[in-house]
Amino acid sequence: MVNLLVDLDERFGAEARAASLRALEAEGYTCTFTERADDRTLAWIDDVFGGTWSGEVHAGSAVVAARDGAPAGFAGFGARGLRFAWLRGLGAREGVGIFGPFGVDPAHRGGRVGASLLALALCGLRERGFAQALIPAVGPPGLIAYYERTAGARIAERFDPASFTPRPVRTVVMASGGGTNFQAVIDRVRDGLPLDLTALVCNKPQAYAIERARAVEIDAVVLPWDRAAQSRAQYDAALHAAVAAREPEMILLLGWMHLLDRAFVEAFPELINVHPAYLPLDGTHDEVGMPDGSVIPAFRGAHAIRDALAARSSWVGVSVHLVTLEADRGPILVRKPVRVHEGESHDALMERVHALEHELVIGGIRRRLFER
Repeated sequence: MVNLLVDLDERFGAEARAASLRALEAEGYTCTFTERADDRTLAWIDDVFGGTWSGEVHAGSAVVAARDGAPAGFAGFGARGLRFAWLRGLGAREGVGIFGPFGVDPAHRGGRVGASLLALALCGLRERGFAQALIPAVGPPGLIAYYERTAGARIAERFDPASFTPRPVRTVVMASGGGTNFQAVIDRVRDGLPLDLTALVCNKPQAYAIERARAVEIDAVVLPWDRAAQSRAQYDAALHAAVAAREPEMILLLGWMHLLDRAFVEAFPELINVHPAYLPLDGTHDEVGMPDGSVIPAFRGAHAIRDALAARSSWVGVSVHLVTLEADRGPILVRKPVRVHEGESHDALMERVHALEHELVIGGIRRRLFER
């Protein structure tokens, strides 16, 4: 992987900005600069480009090309507060602005959209007073060549993403059910995901997640709550002690159905949860915009899919987020919307959502590892 650097000289001045806008207009596109992309655009980005970019775009400004009222391409620029390890060198220097993410809908590729958006975003960084632009974490040689050819970029830093996690991170998984997300993590660890799965903690003795742990010789801690013999405070203390004994650096809540108390959340800040809804990036919001321009409730809580179907929502989704004291309101790592098919049953929808969870939970873990 490489970080590319672009000198924001006169090539990205007012004339270049005007020329790029004319090129987009000639192909039937309108162009909008925004200090903060709207919900519809962010949801469209997640829908088209995999679910990992909207948070980065949300952290800065964006230029968006649209045709017939629908987004066609975008380029983020000037992001602030991102914690990726590869931004701690040149990305932290005075006068260097961050370019990206950047993407064009497959239906609109082949024309001038991409090159125009790239130039406009670099112009935007220059207008904000940056002397150079960093294009971070570029891997494919063809994409490196594209940036070299189109923007005059040069390779400034090389890095191996694996070097950011030189040893596996001690991880405890907490689950209450079948453990399909747990299995997805087990499978990826076999393929090199740098986690040391030290234990599964389960509060349901009959949960199939326990069998999954035992099949790969992961310690399974079965800790049901005996309400007749234990108060809620006593159970929470026992749960806290059982997890603390494993000394985890990260905890994954993969279908865990017991609300964690304040002491637990404060003791283990690296808590990651997967939730079957498309949650807003701003945890204070109770609604979220969707790719088609509609707005739906956030559908927090234990029955998100059931609640979405009861509300006749056209959309559900999956979000992987950090856990805070307010349920399902922590910072989003990755998320992706899912359109509900007409007449779709709860079970059929859950099957599609679960399949997406297996993918996104790995993306959320990888992002957090790169941020640690």
